[in-house]
Amino acid sequence: MTTTSMRYFALATDYDGTLATDGQVNDETLEALKCLQTSARKLILVTGRELDDLQQAFSQFDCFDCIVAENGAVLYFPTSRQEKILGTQPPVEFIKALQERHVEPLSVGKVIVATWHPNETTVLEVIRELGLELQVIFNKGAVMVLPSGINKASGLTAALDELKLSPHNVVGIGDAENDHAFLTMCECSVAVANALPMVKERVDFVTDGSRGAGVVEVIDKLLASDLADINSQLQRHNILLGTREDNSEVKIKSDGLSLLLAGTSGGGKSTLATAMLERIAEQKYQFCIIDPEGDYENFTDAVVLGDSDRSPRLTEVLKLLERPDQNVIVNLLGIALGDRPAFFAALLPALQELRSQTGRPHWIVVDEAHHLLPSSWNSASLTLPQKIDGLMLITVHPDQVAPAALSLVDAILTVGNSPEQNIEQFCTVVGYCPPQLTPQTLEPGEVYAWFRQDPEPFRFRIAPGNTERRRHVRKYAQGELGQDKSFYFRGAEGKLNLRAQNLILFTQIAEGVDDETWLYHLSQGDYSRWFREAIKDESLAEEVANIEQTANGSASESRAAIKTAIEQRYTLPA
Repeated sequence: MTTTSMRYFALATDYDGTLATDGQVNDETLEALKCLQTSARKLILVTGRELDDLQQAFSQFDCFDCIVAENGAVLYFPTSRQEKILGTQPPVEFIKALQERHVEPLSVGKVIVATWHPNETTVLEVIRELGLELQVIFNKGAVMVLPSGINKASGLTAALDELKLSPHNVVGIGDAENDHAFLTMCECSVAVANALPMVKERVDFVTDGSRGAGVVEVIDKLLASDLADINSQLQRHNILLGTREDNSEVKIKSDGLSLLLAGTSGGGKSTLATAMLERIAEQKYQFCIIDPEGDYENFTDAVVLGDSDRSPRLTEVLKLLERPDQNVIVNLLGIALGDRPAFFAALLPALQELRSQTGRPHWIVVDEAHHLLPSSWNSASLTLPQKIDGLMLITVHPDQVAPAALSLVDAILTVGNSPEQNIEQFCTVVGYCPPQLTPQTLEPGEVYAWFRQDPEPFRFRIAPGNTERRRHVRKYAQGELGQDKSFYFRGAEGKLNLRAQNLILFTQIAEGVDDETWLYHLSQGDYSRWFREAIKDESLAEEVANIEQTANGSASESRAAIKTAIEQRYTLPA
């Protein structure tokens, strides 16, 4: 199965000084706009002009899917002729005061009030005298007055919401001061050659051509390669992973990369994945997490679909992802273990189809990848694309993941014990010559990373996430852990076999088990090990490890202390 991936689904362009020369769009530029329309991309005009004024200068509105007029205050959709006002009308007393002071020229739109330099001094005096909440925006010689908070960025945001597109799939192009706001929000920002110096300094790319010729240049690059030749220049949206020993930052590009997160249970995969997802969410990239074990149900930046009693539906997953600002966690606890690979095999093509239409979700995260993409899955090579960007596979067992899935990976981030072995396993599965590896002992919070295009792996320390989420609260407090992750009270001679498949049962059995059995497991460090490896709660594990080391043989005190440590983190029934 092959796939083509398009990153940019819309071009947002300014009018005067960018698309137009002296208010007019030449034939070559117009032809380029029409060519771009045929590539399934959207065209958005973002202008300070009023619609009536624009219509007199440029009648071919049908070149655009949406026009953001009056510097962000008005949306107009040429196909439906629908108009949407995004601000309030200018106060009558404000217009009257400007007229009385002979401010000329003076143009009053549906929201905007516009004049020219040097009238800004009078405008600001009137705003102050009347106590109005209005802002003044400059565009070369033009002086525009709008309600607070309205600018080209807010207008483009509203337009993209209507078109169900993310700013991360948009190229913006402009030339003047009032373009800064909307250029900054676009994934790729471009200035035409005639742009103001301060605009050129802040964008990702400056065209060789001026005005319309510069726009044609960008359109040609979009049609030829989806801007592949300038993507290496895009650094603004890189995602921070952590820092090396020399304090240099480790970042990855937000596009064009797929990752494998591997390592022993309790080694820090969740810490790394959570920190990365928080940063992805902060930058407003959309993600979809496929969560087989309910590990992400308390992640605050997404909606969870499905639980242990209800399986998620493909239709509701896709419906939520239609909104660019909505992240989704697909919880598979309600689907039988053996049926999960089949569900994922149906979900992935649906996500790929959505990507082909919108460029989203930007990241697809597959937890427990060895369950959803097992090496025994014979049809993996037919179901999976030959290339996929923005894929994050998370697993304890990279050697148990389908080779067709591992072949998609560009970089490996591995944690826990013997991290170099995960790289060796990966290379063995995909038939790749491994880099030079030496045994590694990682400290907590450290990652051993290898990017396939680089000759040597390296270590870095994870940059922790901004918020510490309480993980697995419902699942571990009262859910049903599998036999391999349950705690077993067996005692020194293995006479017992009392299984605790969640924290509620653990505390109940702990209160009833004999002191000898309790102290045996305490002295072995079994409780902290279970909290770290099965419950995956590093904070709880550390506190319990301290209790284990300082208990001095007291069964009653250590029982009470461990129960208190659990109850501080998890809500248990009385």
